[in-house]
Amino acid sequence: MNPGLWVPILLALLAGGMVALQAPTNVLLAKAGGSPLLAALISFAVGTTALLVVWLVGGPRPGMAPFATLPWYAWLGGVYGAVFVAIAAYAAPRLGLATLITLGIAGQIVVALWLDHVGAFGLPRAGISPMRLAGALLVVVGVMLVRRG
Repeated sequence: MNPGLWVPILLALLAGGMVALQAPTNVLLAKAGGSPLLAALISFAVGTTALLVVWLVGGPRPGMAPFATLPWYAWLGGVYGAVFVAIAAYAAPRLGLATLITLGIAGQIVVALWLDHVGAFGLPRAGISPMRLAGALLVVVGVMLVRRG
């Protein structure tokens, strides 16, 4: 394996672990506030504050010009995250954390395969090969095994 891939691989594993931590902590917020939407709002407010502090300490300051030419859908990333956080706060106590996370990963794989296939958002195209499809199906089988286990 390319040694230059170890850092992004480890960071991706760390990020995945944080997704697993995010759902139960947001469940606590949802229970306290009586709403998964309020939990998502609090979660994003805290996350936004943390990102703002880190950016102010050392982030680049490009100005607004580079953002003016972006397509409208470039601004929707936060909506996807907010929907995930709210759904996770609602679904985790009903499905269990392992089922929630494996279902989420299955959904990510299906959408990622399609996005790669069409080269969406300027990403390099990667067709849906039999091996990639088999890998996605194994993830779906994994969801079923986790759910039944």
